[in-house]
Amino acid sequence: MIEFLLNGHPEKVDQVDPNLSILEWLRTKMRLTGTKEGCASGDCGACTVITGTPDGQGGTRYEAINSCITLVGSLHGKQLITVDAFQQEPGHPVQISMVAKHGSQCGFCTPGIVMSLMALHANRPDHAVVSHQQILEALSGNLCRCTGYRPIIEAGHDAMVSEWTPDASHPAAGLAGHEPPTGAGDPQSVTLTGTDGTRYDAPVTVEELRALRRDYPDSRLVAGSTDLALEITQQLKTLDHLISVERIVELQGCRMAGDELVIGAATTYQVFREILSDSWPPFDAMIERLGSRQIRNRGTIGGNIANASPIGDMPPPLIALDATLVLDGPDGPRTLPVEQFFRGYRQTALNAGEFIHSVRIPTPADDESLFIYKISKRLDDDISAVLGAFRLTLVDGVVRDCRLAFGGMAATPARALKAEQALRGKPWNEDSLAAAMAALADDFSPMSDARASAAYRLQVAGNLLRRAWLSSDAHPSEQLMVTDYA
Repeated sequence: MIEFLLNGHPEKVDQVDPNLSILEWLRTKMRLTGTKEGCASGDCGACTVITGTPDGQGGTRYEAINSCITLVGSLHGKQLITVDAFQQEPGHPVQISMVAKHGSQCGFCTPGIVMSLMALHANRPDHAVVSHQQILEALSGNLCRCTGYRPIIEAGHDAMVSEWTPDASHPAAGLAGHEPPTGAGDPQSVTLTGTDGTRYDAPVTVEELRALRRDYPDSRLVAGSTDLALEITQQLKTLDHLISVERIVELQGCRMAGDELVIGAATTYQVFREILSDSWPPFDAMIERLGSRQIRNRGTIGGNIANASPIGDMPPPLIALDATLVLDGPDGPRTLPVEQFFRGYRQTALNAGEFIHSVRIPTPADDESLFIYKISKRLDDDISAVLGAFRLTLVDGVVRDCRLAFGGMAATPARALKAEQALRGKPWNEDSLAAAMAALADDFSPMSDARASAAYRLQVAGNLLRRAWLSSDAHPSEQLMVTDYA
């Protein structure tokens, strides 16, 4: 059984299909139809709802998420707020501003847009001024543009400077700073079962997870479900046994261990983004383009790696930094370089029952630089055609060491070893650069697909190396503006 708060009211759910999404549960079981299904893949944002999760410091973290790809079992111990909660006075500033600015779209996607802006309003730090970029980022996962976007952005600006003061009985009073009703934040493990024998376990300790993986090695691990849920919504599969890792405290958060940053595998992009970017600033811009705000609120670093997609965004820079994985399971922990984790297309080095525990990322050494460039057809909320990540150690204009990693160029994220050889020990100049660019054709034989042709991928991979050269301190035109999407 799982327990949570739905629009301020306690809910208990048992004997329900663990494959059920929050969206489907809302619409078919609760008849709350204000939340819409547009794509069922986490792309359009029509299904956006807000969850409230205890932040471990006595407060609540409110996040906009895609309910179409978030499983109902993930709600245990949380608050769930839907657009249906806002049907009484006082109206929320976002509602009022959307009406005043004529910001409504056709109506189908408007509820999701409203919920994204409400989450931004609730999370304003000390009611500080919200920037234009923050509004654009909050709306990055709400893709409808059928009647124009300018009035929606204007409505966002107006709403962010207005306060909202409902009384504590309002279904969404938590967004206004009221304490949520008792019942949120249950620290106990739970099991949810379906009438057909399907099962969803949510342990809270690594020991419990090891035991479950020992007893059920064929179970599927789920964290944010931003990719796994597509097997349910797009491929119409039924996953018999799911084990969630998102409530295990040991797999959450970031910490320093010597000269390494350790990130728990179940830590979301939004949580680790700032901390990782403090060590390696190029991650900030890349993570901002990784999915949408809704995806970054749910997706995890461990899930992105374990998914083993050749176009996953996190593995190439982790490979470039020579990061290490801590793997765990019934036989205890072991370590493995990220580079050695990928064995083939969607194939990994995980043994039966194992899971990713954490990622260990070295902090910068002297003279080290990192460059990360993502190429996609759309700036926001899009999948990479090519992603290049380059770590260079430059001393007196010479490439003392380098690690060049790419996604989208092979069946796995991989290093460009011959291009590295062409650069290592050579001056960081146009001649060495040309040799490295030419060597990429020996490193990779990319495929053509809907995102890019093989020829385009090879050409753009070389161009990204050139961009790193143009952007580096060793080049006199380091301020040159170059777009990073195509």
